[in-house]
Amino acid sequence: MAAKKQATKKTEAKTPKKKILFVASEAFPFAGTGGLGEVMGSLPKAINDSEGYEARVILPLYGSFPEKRRRDLQFVCWTSVELSWRRQYCGLFKIQEGNTVYYFIDNEYYFKRDKLYGYDDDGERFAFFSKAVIDLIPRLDYMPDVLHCNDWQTALVPIYYKLFYMYVDGFTNIKTVYTIHNIEYQGWYNRSMIGDVFGIPEHEFGSIEHFGEINLMKGAIDYADMVTTVSPTYAKEILTQEYGHTLDWDLNRNAHKLRGILNGVNTQSYNPEKNPAMYAHYSVKDKSGKAVCKAELQKMLGLPVRSDVPIIAMITRLASHKGLDIVKAAMQDMLAKDIQFVLLGTGDSDYENYFRWLQDAYNDKLRAVITFNTDLSHKIYSGADIFLMPSKSEPCGLSQMMACRYGTIPIVRETGGLMDSITDAYNGDFGNGYKFARYDAGDLLNAVDRALGLYNYYPEKWRGLVDRAMRTDFSWNSSAKEYIAMYNELIG
Repeated sequence: MAAKKQATKKTEAKTPKKKILFVASEAFPFAGTGGLGEVMGSLPKAINDSEGYEARVILPLYGSFPEKRRRDLQFVCWTSVELSWRRQYCGLFKIQEGNTVYYFIDNEYYFKRDKLYGYDDDGERFAFFSKAVIDLIPRLDYMPDVLHCNDWQTALVPIYYKLFYMYVDGFTNIKTVYTIHNIEYQGWYNRSMIGDVFGIPEHEFGSIEHFGEINLMKGAIDYADMVTTVSPTYAKEILTQEYGHTLDWDLNRNAHKLRGILNGVNTQSYNPEKNPAMYAHYSVKDKSGKAVCKAELQKMLGLPVRSDVPIIAMITRLASHKGLDIVKAAMQDMLAKDIQFVLLGTGDSDYENYFRWLQDAYNDKLRAVITFNTDLSHKIYSGADIFLMPSKSEPCGLSQMMACRYGTIPIVRETGGLMDSITDAYNGDFGNGYKFARYDAGDLLNAVDRALGLYNYYPEKWRGLVDRAMRTDFSWNSSAKEYIAMYNELIG
């Protein structure tokens, strides 16, 4: 019996790990503009904490790569990549970040620029990147079982793989996963670019055609073995005309391979017990530091220092789909209540000017900081009592999770990841926030009134709600388990 157990252990020890190569246009801490960078900086690490899997990440080597980390880059190899009639240099470097290896594709012509995106040749830049990723697979010392691609910038990877590589020696038996982080950005291009830029024969135009143009996301939806998005509710919403942004028919046709998995949040970065940006630290067991954070935030912003008045906060891009139009419609009624309101964000000039005007008109209770400031955002998350996030659409959303981490109660609209991450408190005995369904200023005000009622008249229940919010598990561990279950479904 002992010999049998020993043999079993030896067999298990020799079982090779399943390999997942994440393909992305950004990843923190090396390059990032938002949610995708957060995901690529956290999810692969969570998967590597699991038994039986090894995840790595590959992304462009941008000019903005942190200078202090350049000496840690290890040269792997170089090659030439053919893209249509072009033949371009391609270097490959790697770096170890915690338990995860990150690869970087080097080409200064395409990637040594001031920004990550927003150039006229973005289509060509990320076509080169996608082609290079597949060309380099035999030289990675790491044969992936799954290529997990993200957003339109890497949509060509499953397309190129199925069209040109899947039956070539050294490239067979790779599965592809494509994740939609925001369906509004799809990679639309003129049909004339199919051969000249993307290197796809004209007779394959149907592979990426959408309303007579090239749509890279549509092609990836068709060609990937599995399609995911960043919350279960968003996966259902994008099957409708309202949220599908012209791809609802294609997604319904591929609904059998569509999955919605809720993102997590970096629990180390958003940790009220350790975050260096906070005025004071606190925990679920000892929340006394939150009162200090609130008072210091009021002092810094020049608001009356009052412990009894609730601070309602918004940290957001100032755009209509973030719910700013219904906030604007409800704001006069909201400010008639005994509250303080703090806004941090930048965006549409009309909204910027509106909140500047509000600050002048309600100088004793409202502050609008029209900028992007990460340090201040942590001070607001930790010092506020209520966090307002009434988005018209929100694929996942991270701010509501961050607010919960800091014991700041979110009020959200029932859409996308907001629906999936927040449970309504109702009478205050359960849940971790407040929700409203209709995209309507009246419904928003009703949710605010429910939260203020609990805050003002049932302090014990409010403290219990804060406890539950802070204890909500938004770590990447649960998300990683769902991704691993999906990979197992794909590759066994």
